[in-house]
Amino acid sequence: MSSPLAGILQLLALLAALALAHRPLGDHLARVYSSGKHYRPERWMYRAIGADPSAGMRWPAYLRAVLAFSAVGVLLLHLLQRAQGALPGSLGFASIDPDQAFNTAVSFVTNTNWQSYYGEQAMGHLVQTGGLAVQNFVSAAVGMAVAVALVRGFTGSRTGELGNFWADLVRGITRVLLPLSVAGALVLVACGVIQNFSGIHAVGQFSGDAQQWNGGAVASQEAIKELGTNGGGYFNANAAHPFENPTPFSNLFEIFLILLIPFSMTRTFGRMAGSLRQGYAVLGAMAVIWLAFTALMMWTEFAGRGPAFEAAGGAMEGKETRFGIAGSSLFAVATTLTSTGAVNSFHSSYTGFGGGITLLGMQLGEIAPGGVGSGLYGMLIMAVVAVFVAGLLVGRTPEYLGKKIGTRQITYAACYLLVTPALVLGFTGLAVALPGPAESMTHSGPHGFSEILYAYTSAANNNGSAFAGLNADTPWFNTTTGIAMLLGRFLPMVFVLALAGSLAEQRPVPATAGTLRTDKPLYSGLLVATILIVTGLTYFPALALGPLAEGLAS
Repeated sequence: MSSPLAGILQLLALLAALALAHRPLGDHLARVYSSGKHYRPERWMYRAIGADPSAGMRWPAYLRAVLAFSAVGVLLLHLLQRAQGALPGSLGFASIDPDQAFNTAVSFVTNTNWQSYYGEQAMGHLVQTGGLAVQNFVSAAVGMAVAVALVRGFTGSRTGELGNFWADLVRGITRVLLPLSVAGALVLVACGVIQNFSGIHAVGQFSGDAQQWNGGAVASQEAIKELGTNGGGYFNANAAHPFENPTPFSNLFEIFLILLIPFSMTRTFGRMAGSLRQGYAVLGAMAVIWLAFTALMMWTEFAGRGPAFEAAGGAMEGKETRFGIAGSSLFAVATTLTSTGAVNSFHSSYTGFGGGITLLGMQLGEIAPGGVGSGLYGMLIMAVVAVFVAGLLVGRTPEYLGKKIGTRQITYAACYLLVTPALVLGFTGLAVALPGPAESMTHSGPHGFSEILYAYTSAANNNGSAFAGLNADTPWFNTTTGIAMLLGRFLPMVFVLALAGSLAEQRPVPATAGTLRTDKPLYSGLLVATILIVTGLTYFPALALGPLAEGLAS
């Protein structure tokens, strides 16, 4: 069987699995966030934190809860890493340096999971399982809560309330992420992913020396790492490591986990908005972009010319033979068009155009389908911009889901769109201009520029994957990428919740003959065009200096 054919069959199997899960999971999510019932374990949690789950919150209160909860998470995870050397389950590893502990704490709390350390050589079982894995759950639940709050903004009527953050957070963990992660971990264990708390031991001989490996609760962390679009690996090789991703089936299953909730949340949106067609319109835009990127990635990686490419059947450098080009390309697109950041191959070794596809996927805002929660609210922001553009074309006040999009709403949407490009391009420019950061580049020329551009694109968009080749474990990169992750996560949330609050204060207006139908394929096409033009072209000059220049020169 040819590799391209194998890729097509994997893609079809993935589409079938996502289609089967779309309706039941999407409807379940809608019930979870619309229910007024609180289970007994959830009530215990509310009492422990002193929260009233039935109290409605306006957007400033909702935002304060998000920021306060996340700030406490950063502090606790930072302290846990700094104290690792004195804690049990450290496997003999020393405490983490201050700048790296700051970077890692911010990374996992912001759902970025950028790692400038070797997981199996730096983090013990307690930090991995009691610190990093916990943040995999709660950071994903925060993103889902903010997305649901925005949906409530569209569906609310003159209340200004967006629900209760604490209830949304707890329900997202107990009713969605935890049960799905348990099921996913069991499948991964059956595939051969390890799950233990063993210490460091020798596993064989190589050049006369024993290789040292440590075990860990890998399957459970791998499940929520992919399901919550987190991406942080137990081992430095991430999903390329056979302990994390041993077989082609486990590889396809992990891709399925990455895409499962983001795609299903479009049905949740349609169900909560009272029109499934609205959800299908958003899903259609996401699917078009994702399929186009997947096809382009497979084409550019299979179409390499030269003896090495022909002998290997394509661009196999940096890819695992057990996954091949197809499995690696599927994974690379899934992880960069969501905010996952997990890798089963090294993106630095992709062709020039292939590396550019991974970069552009993040720079679009990771909205096709995007991260857990963040993909939906990012796409809804673009939906607001699309109806505003359409309103300008026909000279009519734009509306979306019965809510008018005025000056206040489009200002919030514009601020949301400007945050990440300002962070990415600003920090990249500083790193290239200053003499110190440039010394971390392994390569020079366009590829070296792509290494730095990728690092800040990944950090500011809360992706977490790396281009490889860049030594990011320096005070400069640990500090600046940490700042980019913080601002790239929480500044957009400020504008999302402010937009949601302004919409929830409005009374829905009835549709008329002049109202733009946002549940039709024509609108999905307009949405795709808006995304490519408004966000994609913002980065074109930077892409031209990096992956495009490299691709044209090869």
